[in-house]
Amino acid sequence: MTGNPFPNYISGTWVCGNNVAANINPSDLDDTIGYYAQASALQTAEAIECAAAAFPKWRAISPLVRFEALDRIGSELLARVDEMGDMLAREEGKTLPEAKAEVHRAGHLFKYFAAEAYRTNGEMYQSLREGVSLKVVREPIGVVGVITPWNFPLAIPAWKIAPALAYGNTVVFKPAELVPASAWMLSDIIARAGLPAGVFNFVMGTGGDVGGAIVAHPDVSGVTFTGSTPVGRKIGAALFARGAKMQLEMGGKNPLVVLDDADLDLAVHCAIQGSYYSTGQRCTASSRLIVTAGIYEKFVERLSASVKKLKVGDARVSTTQIGPVVSKAQLVQDKKYIKEAIADGATLAAGGNDVTSTTPGYYLSPAVFTDVSPKSALVRDEIFGPIAAVLRVSDYDAALESANDCEFGLSAGIVSRDTAKIDHFSQNSEAGMIQINLPTAGMDFHAPFTGRKGSSYGAPEKGSYTREFFTAAKVVHEGRG
Repeated sequence: MTGNPFPNYISGTWVCGNNVAANINPSDLDDTIGYYAQASALQTAEAIECAAAAFPKWRAISPLVRFEALDRIGSELLARVDEMGDMLAREEGKTLPEAKAEVHRAGHLFKYFAAEAYRTNGEMYQSLREGVSLKVVREPIGVVGVITPWNFPLAIPAWKIAPALAYGNTVVFKPAELVPASAWMLSDIIARAGLPAGVFNFVMGTGGDVGGAIVAHPDVSGVTFTGSTPVGRKIGAALFARGAKMQLEMGGKNPLVVLDDADLDLAVHCAIQGSYYSTGQRCTASSRLIVTAGIYEKFVERLSASVKKLKVGDARVSTTQIGPVVSKAQLVQDKKYIKEAIADGATLAAGGNDVTSTTPGYYLSPAVFTDVSPKSALVRDEIFGPIAAVLRVSDYDAALESANDCEFGLSAGIVSRDTAKIDHFSQNSEAGMIQINLPTAGMDFHAPFTGRKGSSYGAPEKGSYTREFFTAAKVVHEGRG
């Protein structure tokens, strides 16, 4: 994907931007994947206005048309898993098996929501008044702005764009600047799926220019955003001020609780999978490992030994288990947290070092910290890297208290054989998603994705629950007299 810049897609036409940006492979800094158009705020406004013009026709179109278009998109994604997985790994840095799995998930997300286009859009109620019928219908909200992060450049756009279109909305899609290639390939598939011009629009560019224009435009009825909590809150405030809908998935600082009775091998497996795979660059990553005193020493020893064996390298090499950090800025941030943690007295039990590979890239060995203060930045901040802190607690009650001692509430896990404590944790954890004897990262696509506290605001994503954001309820009373 080199040569001419890859364009934006507005009202059924591929168009150039005001500028272009290079897309660099984080596994090989000498590999320029391509150059991608950067839209201006004015160009973004044009895309929004085209989406608004296309909305009346699309909302009224047969569910069969919506089903067929979304099903075609899903089928092409599934047919191109190898090709698109390779590109995803190349530009984002997650390993090839993880990247292919993400493409596969994106394909099935489109197929799932294709079926949603057929489902009933309302309910009948018995009125409390004689001679009156009562029904509630669901209507699309209008133009939806889709703003997505770099860590899941296909799956997250899929679980936002697919329901938006399935329920009759039109879309303006802005991907993260770091991962335009995957988003461009997805948009090219959508552009060939038979949608009327203006129903789907794709604009690449900065958060300030493109994202700001989407959030501010009066024709955008709602914005679905995934990203950091500070940015999400800023977007939410702007949307609230003009009465638009919002669906905000934001930060996480997820705990994995390991109790004395846990299977040690399983606990270490859950920690490694949840904390370090995808280079720790998941909002559901378990960056706080909360371990009770009876198993703490054995857990730290086994975890540290296992982490040291993880193979860090080029994301597309078959032996690689942990790919590069996504960008130079992210690597600098990760190393800053490591340096500050050591200066604050934490013990670096494993990793945390630069890694030399066959190609120049943003490589960092996974880090395990012990002797960490619960109030330190390492424990409080969402770092978004291959770094985890192991916290020693006295017992289950202390573990639950520690797990809930956080501004976020996205995912939380527990490893134990004690069914009573598992049930208590499930009921009393202040997280939106609970994992029992499983890594904290890994969610089924047909179930809701949702957090509490500073992690989420608005209706859940994924599954049938997402209807709450992408549609609005209308209550209709009719007299029979």
